Amino acid sequence: MKFAVIVFPGSNCDRDMYYAAKEVLGEEADLVWYESAGNLGNYDGILLPGGFSYGDYLRSGAVAATSEIMQQIKEHASKGKPVLGVCNGFQVLTEAGLLPGALMRNEKLSFMCHFEDLIVTNNETMFTSLFQTGETIKLPIAHGEGNYFCDETTLKDLQANNQIVFTYENNPNGSVADIAGIVNKKGNVLGMMPHPERAVEMLLGSDDGLKLFQSLVQNWRESYVVNA
Repeated sequence: MKFAVIVFPGSNCDRDMYYAAKEVLGEEADLVWYESAGNLGNYDGILLPGGFSYGDYLRSGAVAATSEIMQQIKEHASKGKPVLGVCNGFQVLTEAGLLPGALMRNEKLSFMCHFEDLIVTNNETMFTSLFQTGETIKLPIAHGEGNYFCDETTLKDLQANNQIVFTYENNPNGSVADIAGIVNKKGNVLGMMPHPERAVEMLLGSDDGLKLFQSLVQNWRESYVVNA
């Protein structure tokens, strides 16, 4: 599987994402500068890393969401190919309209950087199939604007379509319904605030994030074999 790790001005978790895909998973991966993307059709999966794209000067993810490369990412997603957005990547996905809702300032208005326990609420996606539904995993968070918000109608829609993939066991930021990660209705676009790429080896304090990437690769390979 070949991954494109999209790098915007201000991205600072791109190397972590690249390391997880290339060195830990052993898959192909490229760091792709947002202005020199070429053809993203050559990639099987798109990874949008965390950080502070464009310094978060306007609104987290808002400027990156208008960049030219996002049109290619939307086309990639429309074909059912996987897109993973973590932290700032999640913010970009909501700002671009690829996922519903918005990320606001943390409830306590402070930056948070620590491990959190998450509950896997949906293991029937290409990102979570190696987890058990109800399983508790430990992933780090590092954000100031991780408070997920959506209106009541959208929340009911997310619940009805089983789009809520991860919830916080002890909600750190005020997110509605304890939401830590959601997928689109197709199930091929995942946005989450916690960092699975920072939890792929026990040296880092947890390897619970590894199964997310392994799930993605396994499902891609099964799909590739079927469609080949």
